Amino acid sequence: MNILIVGSGAREHAIAKTLHKSPKQKDLYCIATNINPGLQELCSDMHNTNINDNEIISLYAKENNIDLAIIGPENPLANGLTDVLIGAGVKVVGPTKDLSKIESSKSFTRNLLVEYKIPACPKYKVFNSMKGVQSFLDQLGNDFVIKYDGLAGGKGVKVSGDHLSSHKDALEYCEKLIKKGGPFVVEEKLIGEEFSLMSFSDGSTLKHMPAIQDHKRVGEGDTGPNTGGMGTYSDADHSLPFLKKNEIQEAQKINNLTAAALKDKYGHGYKGVLYGGFIATSKGVKLIEYNARFGDPEAMNALSLLDTDFIDICLALTNGTLKNLDVNFLNMASVCKYAVPKGYPNNPIKNEEINVEDINNTSGLFYASVNKNKNKIMLAGSRAVAVVAIADTISKAEVEAEKEILCIKGPLFHRKDIGKNFLVEQRVEHMKGLR
Repeated sequence: MNILIVGSGAREHAIAKTLHKSPKQKDLYCIATNINPGLQELCSDMHNTNINDNEIISLYAKENNIDLAIIGPENPLANGLTDVLIGAGVKVVGPTKDLSKIESSKSFTRNLLVEYKIPACPKYKVFNSMKGVQSFLDQLGNDFVIKYDGLAGGKGVKVSGDHLSSHKDALEYCEKLIKKGGPFVVEEKLIGEEFSLMSFSDGSTLKHMPAIQDHKRVGEGDTGPNTGGMGTYSDADHSLPFLKKNEIQEAQKINNLTAAALKDKYGHGYKGVLYGGFIATSKGVKLIEYNARFGDPEAMNALSLLDTDFIDICLALTNGTLKNLDVNFLNMASVCKYAVPKGYPNNPIKNEEINVEDINNTSGLFYASVNKNKNKIMLAGSRAVAVVAIADTISKAEVEAEKEILCIKGPLFHRKDIGKNFLVEQRVEHMKGLR
């Protein structure tokens, strides 16, 4: 079987490693934006090109007799790459262009949940101009969020208290979005603890992955600007220490109802990974946003724990036979930490060498925004390398992940606090205070 991976970050390296583990006969191919050494090592061919050019990718798939494609990043999904590849006879893990609006349009998602009476939305309104923005902000008071209504690489959301200190700041940001060609969504700020719940979906059946908590802020103690994600952790029982069993069930139910709503609305099912960004609040579980693919770094946690042949899962997703397959994950905890270039996210160092030779557990090493130049690994400007450790407890996995990430040499930094007992305990206490 010839399998194409679209994308070249740590998520795609994790996808390739998990496919590679399968005993099935296969050749892996990759369409990439940078020369990721991990992907290069695992793939029969790696083609560096514009991953947003559907024609180039379709031609490549035909030339290499690709049977199955797995699309990593959000932009190719929003551009309709799935539709083009299906048209070329390729099975695709990733939703069609219309269904991927669940990620590419914040207003579409909010309106879908309301239309299908899925009780997961905060108060919100969609705006195309400044008309009515001030009066809605007045209704919300000091707890508000402004979201660009499109793809912004995880950086289009501004939250009161974190990024915006007043209504004046909020109005200025809204004006910027209109100049960019807005629309935008203004919504109530939800107070609670965030978590990610990803589900495999074949269009009719969903199989849920362990719950994972991501840390978006660049600095220790959740300070500084948002990033694509500095690290993640999951627990051995596939829940999280601050969540109750019914809260996991609520999130799973919201994913099930959303997949059913999409199928009803468009007449065809969502095939791929449906990734809900949730928040547990005093009023139950609410949806912050949906993504139409594996999260990064969440993919590294989930795929490191996956105990079912990943190729079997991919084929079940594309064939609509997921209900016949047991999807199992190890009952272990996991911690993922990212090493990022100094200056990240606003002014990252580029084209400097890093060295990973001292890493002990190479199976838990995932290359991201780096380039291989001769035998050197060079920084490409975004999150550079992730490490994942799995153990009986979050605490043990954190110790192992910290030990490994300190083995990476170069002008890098990472968050030492992700997965530490005190940070996990803070979240437990926060939820106790809200419930």
